[in-house]
Amino acid sequence: MLKDRGVDVIFGIPGVHNQEMYRGIEEAGITHVLARHEQGAGFMADGYARATGKPGVAYVITGPGLCNIMTPMGQAYSDSVPMLVISSCLDETAAKRGQLHQMKDQEGAARTVCDWSETARSAEAAYGLIDRALDEFWFSERCPKAVHVPIALLEAPAEPASAGGPPLAGAAVPDGAGLHNLAIWLREARRPLFVFGGGARWVDFMDPLLRRWSAASFTTYAGRGIAAPEDPLHFGALLARPGSAEILESADLVIAVGTDLAETDLWRSQLGATAKFAAINNDVSTLTRLAGQEGSHKLMIHGDCFAALEMLSEILPENLQSEWSNEKVAAARSRWRAEIEVERPGILPVVDALKEALPADTMIYSDMTQFAYAAKEVYPMDRPGHWHHPYGFGTLGYALPAAIGGCIGRCVGFTHPTDAAGRVGETQAPTIAILGDYGFQYTVQELAVAVELELTLPIIIWDNGKLGEIEDSMVRAQIAPNAVIQRNPDFCKLAEAYGAAAVAPADLLSFQQDIKDALARKGPTLIHVKSDIALTSS
Repeated sequence: MLKDRGVDVIFGIPGVHNQEMYRGIEEAGITHVLARHEQGAGFMADGYARATGKPGVAYVITGPGLCNIMTPMGQAYSDSVPMLVISSCLDETAAKRGQLHQMKDQEGAARTVCDWSETARSAEAAYGLIDRALDEFWFSERCPKAVHVPIALLEAPAEPASAGGPPLAGAAVPDGAGLHNLAIWLREARRPLFVFGGGARWVDFMDPLLRRWSAASFTTYAGRGIAAPEDPLHFGALLARPGSAEILESADLVIAVGTDLAETDLWRSQLGATAKFAAINNDVSTLTRLAGQEGSHKLMIHGDCFAALEMLSEILPENLQSEWSNEKVAAARSRWRAEIEVERPGILPVVDALKEALPADTMIYSDMTQFAYAAKEVYPMDRPGHWHHPYGFGTLGYALPAAIGGCIGRCVGFTHPTDAAGRVGETQAPTIAILGDYGFQYTVQELAVAVELELTLPIIIWDNGKLGEIEDSMVRAQIAPNAVIQRNPDFCKLAEAYGAAAVAPADLLSFQQDIKDALARKGPTLIHVKSDIALTSS
């Protein structure tokens, strides 16, 4: 059934409770990727979904398997990533205690970190729930869903699911009247400003529209690349800078596209726009919340962002003039970069070196680390949907397994190396992972998967020997730093023990060459970067 619905890859770990889910998996033509921990399987499914736009599917066992994947489910829920978790469950838990993998309410536990969690009591119900999840991924909530199947039901005979195929991609048709009103507002505006979020990442035609309408723009971290970084009226992904509120307040029309303007986008309670405010979003609940933004004139447009902007372009074909100043935008971006340099010394030169070393179309997966915090504000993305970060839930250990899932999703002709074909794929698009020294150790065991699958994957470890962000936060709060220093292993020897290549560049030129070499090498490469590398390079 899953193969008929377009599923080619499943991430997971088999166990005695869910082994029936593996019966016939190879005959169906589905590749199973064996994670080393259910958390890794979940992050791989997340990374696969972000890279491909297709749902990431994971198999886990009853109880601890489900509990272990709940962190990735929470991350996917926070960032609106389509993930389908299918788990086994006990047949009965109320009248019988002490069973293997028993927990009080598996269905309810999963429900706390996903869109919905349901238990199938028949084969027909299981098929129906899976179809419901796959359909909703395309037509409404691109958030994780959980389906639990009792062990006895998994072991019982069943009729096959009805014939089907992948859901036809579709989207909510935008409100035409609302878009005509928005066009009127744009014609009247003297300082129009767009804010693009991750929900608009499939929009690849905004550059000419922004120029045609003389509109300024910001993006959230997840929306980077929608507006060209070289656009002289693009303020960048710097909404979290305190000074951005003044810019937004000076606009006479702010249009938020594909973003819920969450706390982790702004790090303040309000956007700052006090004039006319419009929002385009496929999620009604997001529009309801955005309607509570400051300002007296609001326009909420429900519908697909791509379709809405195409329609708006047709409604508003003429060139417009604005009062935005290229010099003012450049000065703001320069000032904010200087702020980041002071806040995070020694990082931005490494970010610049990384940009120079990476080829076009590189997909980046980053973890909760100071290097990523600085980079996601200033790294100039030339296309959307190519830097993935655990934005909302903010979990450590995300980047390595997520990048593995992304590699697989971006690999043409992917097959497991143990298959008859004996190859990973004909072409693998460039993909890298960036982690801190502490977060890497959350999911380091998944390095074995990258080695096993012979994935070309540079893994950059930013090593400052401590929980640097927490130490800085404690100091700002006048708390004596405590429990922020750890003793690290020899990362290069650890990587080599797994069978990966490993290098430790001494300067930025070596760092750049090591990245290029890693992208040309079959199998993963750990690149151990000390946080003072920019100083040693100068």
